[in-house]
Amino acid sequence: MITAPRFWWRRHGGMASLALAPISAVWSAVSGARMRQPPVLRAPLPVICIGNFVVGGAGKTPTALAVADIVKTLGFRPGFLTRGYGGRITTAHLVDLLRDDAALVGDEALLLAERGPVVVAPDRPKGVPLLEAAGVDCIIMDDGFQNPSLAKDFGLVVVDGVAGIGNGKVMPAGPLRAPLKTQLVRTDAVLIVGAGEGGDQVVRLASRAARVILRGALEPDRPDDFRGGRFLAFAGIGRPEKFFASLEAAGAVVAVRESFPDHRPYTEADAARLLARAAAEGLRLVTTAKDHVRLRGSSGARLALVEKAEVFGVRMHFADDAAVARGIAKALHAFGAQRLR
Repeated sequence: MITAPRFWWRRHGGMASLALAPISAVWSAVSGARMRQPPVLRAPLPVICIGNFVVGGAGKTPTALAVADIVKTLGFRPGFLTRGYGGRITTAHLVDLLRDDAALVGDEALLLAERGPVVVAPDRPKGVPLLEAAGVDCIIMDDGFQNPSLAKDFGLVVVDGVAGIGNGKVMPAGPLRAPLKTQLVRTDAVLIVGAGEGGDQVVRLASRAARVILRGALEPDRPDDFRGGRFLAFAGIGRPEKFFASLEAAGAVVAVRESFPDHRPYTEADAARLLARAAAEGLRLVTTAKDHVRLRGSSGARLALVEKAEVFGVRMHFADDAAVARGIAKALHAFGAQRLR
């Protein structure tokens, strides 16, 4: 639930990044060694992992939902496996939309559960039996790419075209979760979301590593609902500025921008302040789908905020659906062939 420091996204990182280099060297060694460990479990179902190289949002959850649609066209019944980041649950749990809230299972789990069975499992292998019992025959992991506990049959890494890999350094000197080379070796395909210099850099690096390059874009569900309106926009996601830019690209006037740390629960004071400012300045309130589900089940000012705030929903649009389907189908076929041996 931290806010990424600005120097992570500068080309060289500056003095702050340099000062953190010794700690990064230790983190790099530990995270790299962890990724190189053999998986604890080879699941009896194929596992498609949607991850990213860096800390922060790049569009993993919309990508997981779009991949699920493709998997369904291939004749499979996908389910989702997630850690439940931001929730308090500590054991494997099948999400129930009627009873569970974001405080328990995290905001991403609730969004995924609108489209299929979801199991939240901090220890991911323990979630597999619950998905099997739910009738799933293909697992889509939202995040967990660097986690070696569960073998992956297809690793799709999502990269924001503007941010890319930032200064290219490992945490805390930069945003990389582990050394890029270690991550690329375990990547089957890289999805570049939107245009930008950061994405172009990753394309060059991934091409040298002979990884499949895919293109995509996050598109608003109902852009006409926001065109010309004046808004107070608020978000607690990995990169709130990306949300604000998407709103403006849809024709909205973003008069006020309020950023919160990723996954942070909204307090009564937060909600009261947002409501008061929007009312005082005659602005419509708008937020992301993740933030909206995080407010569900609230009371007081938070309940008023969830009722008042509009949702700017987005979906992942692949430039070439067929290319994504081919990569996934190849992995699923390989899994089936391995099971028959």
